[in-house]
Amino acid sequence: MTRIVLLFTLLIGALGVTAQDAQLQRADDAIRVLSEIMQSPDRRIPTEMLAQAEAIAVIPNVVKAGLVLGGRHGRGLISVRSPDGTWSNPSFVSLAGGSVGFQAGVQATDVVLVFRSRRGVDSIVNGKFTLGADAAVAAGPVGRNAQALTDGQLKAEIYSYSRSRGLFAGVALDGSVIRIDHKANQKIYGSKVTPRRIFEGGVGQVPARVVDFRDRLEEHTAQ
Repeated sequence: MTRIVLLFTLLIGALGVTAQDAQLQRADDAIRVLSEIMQSPDRRIPTEMLAQAEAIAVIPNVVKAGLVLGGRHGRGLISVRSPDGTWSNPSFVSLAGGSVGFQAGVQATDVVLVFRSRRGVDSIVNGKFTLGADAAVAAGPVGRNAQALTDGQLKAEIYSYSRSRGLFAGVALDGSVIRIDHKANQKIYGSKVTPRRIFEGGVGQVPARVVDFRDRLEEHTAQ
């Protein structure tokens, strides 16, 4: 009986480690996507836009699939701008949406969302947020020429980007829903940890691979 209890305890512990490893891999994938995008001067997100962002979400491997009726789904991370101008520890999020029209097969893309106001971030913290309905979302400008854009030309509250098969460009995501992934947060930060507590610096012992996402944002948004 003692052996059975011991084996059961070890199994539960192993499952916990595996579940956390899956979230750490998500952090690694988000860091990779952000770094690869910003290494291309001609096709990257304008540094000025990132420097003025209130929040940035990176969602790798968003899978879009279907025939006539389709949908997309992915999981990633989001960090918000702190009052002192630095980036918060990230919260885990999910992105889901549907589409109608001729389509066939499966396609995976990397998605980056640049929030230019706090309103969208507050909506996510309080539940879920529908792109295009709760705030205007538009395909974002890319490359060196986009640096010349003025605030007067950038009207949307959120700018969206997508990378598929090496191509990187703005993408329309109207109707997609982004929400906090509470289960993933609990696996990394512990039980009963709220997104607001994460964003306000109220968590400790954050895994280095998750902190690295925040650090890469600091690096890419520094002016």
